[in-house]
Amino acid sequence: MLEKNSEISYNDYNIFHMEKILNKDILSALACPVCGGGFSLSDNEKSLICENRHCYDIAKSGYVNFCGSHGGDSKEAIAARRKFLSLGYYRPIADAVVSLLKKYSPSATVADLGCGEGYYSDIIAKSGFATLGFDLSRHGVEAAAKRRDANAFYSVASVFELPLKSASVGALTNIFAPCAEAEYARVLNDGGILIVVGAAEDHLFGLKSKIYDTPSKNTNRADLPTSLPLIDTVRLTYEIELETNEEIKTLFSMTPYFYRTDAVGFARLNSLDRVKTEVDVLLHVYRKG
Repeated sequence: MLEKNSEISYNDYNIFHMEKILNKDILSALACPVCGGGFSLSDNEKSLICENRHCYDIAKSGYVNFCGSHGGDSKEAIAARRKFLSLGYYRPIADAVVSLLKKYSPSATVADLGCGEGYYSDIIAKSGFATLGFDLSRHGVEAAAKRRDANAFYSVASVFELPLKSASVGALTNIFAPCAEAEYARVLNDGGILIVVGAAEDHLFGLKSKIYDTPSKNTNRADLPTSLPLIDTVRLTYEIELETNEEIKTLFSMTPYFYRTDAVGFARLNSLDRVKTEVDVLLHVYRKG
């Protein structure tokens, strides 16, 4: 008897031919979170079954929940972020990530860690990379799966406990998400790369200047890898103009500043209808081995 980790009921299940999005490179990288065994697709294409018969059902939208999480971003937060990112303000960041992948690991299977609603993962997949997206938010993963590219596969999982075999992927991307260095080193193959994207010192300084009396510059990420060799750093800087209060508030809600702002700051935020601000990010590239 199979051990079930059921995600949905299969009444009136709409078969979407999972093999079309779960290519051999993606399937071969996945590992059962219970026993570490490899997966195969069930005959009816409704489940992933590991070699020890642990079974994970595939949701109608095409994702798998490997950890049963109800954490991560809410449905409302995911919808707002997806709407903002669709406006293209952060597209140069995605393009810079793809450029580094093509430069340092052009044929790799890529895992996008903390993928959220899949904005960056989708662009990576559309650039020709077999792509796995992982996030704790079921709402984010479901949104990502609904617009999936043929090269992409999404699942609910913690970046600290990835359902991936050791040394199974050639590239990892970590874009404004927690960095779990030990786990990342485990799943990277020898010669594989890790791209970590975070805020540089002037990121969104124009926006912060409208909200705080004494805005501070950003400092380097505290969770940057220390054991993986750094092989490249790229700084990407450009200016954007946010044209509505909704855009301004949505962007602000995507930042850590949102949780550190008092009532005075939020009053100022609510009064803004147009803001010019810098986008200033650092892309660090690390290589294993």
